[in-house]
Amino acid sequence: MTVQKSIEFNEDVIKLNVLEDSGNYLIHRDILRQQISQKQGTVSTKTRSEVRGGGKKPWQQKGTGRARAGSSRSPLWRGGGVIFGPKPRMTVLKLNKKERKLAVQTLLYNKRKNILVSAKLEELGKELEFTDNKTKKFYSFCKKELNIDLNKTKLLLVSESSGSASKTFWLATRNLKNVEVISSANLNTLSLLKAERILITPIALNNIKEIYCD
Repeated sequence: MTVQKSIEFNEDVIKLNVLEDSGNYLIHRDILRQQISQKQGTVSTKTRSEVRGGGKKPWQQKGTGRARAGSSRSPLWRGGGVIFGPKPRMTVLKLNKKERKLAVQTLLYNKRKNILVSAKLEELGKELEFTDNKTKKFYSFCKKELNIDLNKTKLLLVSESSGSASKTFWLATRNLKNVEVISSANLNTLSLLKAERILITPIALNNIKEIYCD
């Protein structure tokens, strides 16, 4: 594929290898998998055997007129244990590698009209390595060259997997709240879904086609 200044991301660049309805279902499953994996699962409560104290019988079994009680750490008492409370656990939703690839592929296909592949990004990345005002330069580049207002548009920048390009772009955009930088190897459905516009370098495009579209 010849590298041009701008490549239109259409059906010729990426071909959908699954039915669109099936692909949308896989997108839903993959996003659910990512959201579940982000849960810490550290919430915990104590049972009556784990709460401190309660070794002494509060009062005698009979003769007081009150209900019988064997421990002050009973779940019926204030400060006692919790019945069927949450415990630390790890929840995993399994999704096959082929399904994850098809989910990314379908989302790229659905968002093809909002994707721009530009060789100018690679030139910009080389310039940013030797520039002090990286954020200002990147902001003006998006505003003038691509007609993208980063104050109103959520942008996803996909760079090549290897090299210092990802770090350079990350340093230039870390103060911009609407910009996310990700390498082609770490591309995921959640980042793609949140983005309104997607910028991809030609090298990153080749990596995406090798990883997700073959």
